[in-house]
Amino acid sequence: MAILDILHFPDPRLRQRAAEVDQVDDQLRQLVDDMFETMYQAPGIGLAATQVDVHKRVIVVDISKDQDEPRVFINPEILAGDGVEEMDEGCLSVPGVYERVQRAEHIRLRALNSAGEVFELEADGLLAVCVQHEIDHLDGKLFVDYLSQLKRQRIRKKLEKQRRLGIDDTAAAEKHAEPVI
Repeated sequence: MAILDILHFPDPRLRQRAAEVDQVDDQLRQLVDDMFETMYQAPGIGLAATQVDVHKRVIVVDISKDQDEPRVFINPEILAGDGVEEMDEGCLSVPGVYERVQRAEHIRLRALNSAGEVFELEADGLLAVCVQHEIDHLDGKLFVDYLSQLKRQRIRKKLEKQRRLGIDDTAAAEKHAEPVI
């Protein structure tokens, strides 16, 4: 397994739409394993392949406290959503930034698992929010796109300045109460 590099906003590669996965094979399963290792090390609770510069429709999620409930979604598709859930979201591609975002409270989705089998899942709360957040990545969208243009520009400038100065905002992310998606 390997730790993959996570792209950071405003990297234009984060805006690329991911392609459907045609075949679930050992190479794809290796990507999934590497994504889990990267997500856990970051630390985060969700990661899309787009965030590690692989433009395939693959996401990994583990919202458990003990990192013992890994979930893989290949070619995820939201079939239905209802209700409104608003919570602070963070993102491994937007380190140290947390903002309130509204999403569907309950979703029903279809995807493939790591064996290439189709499954459907009903999700609510944090799992629903996390899956929606990660699917947005596959579509080239970031949680900051839900914010005002002014807030987005401020976040971009802050992150660019931190990169220029070599500041790592991981410590701020670890202190925040909400999990980093």
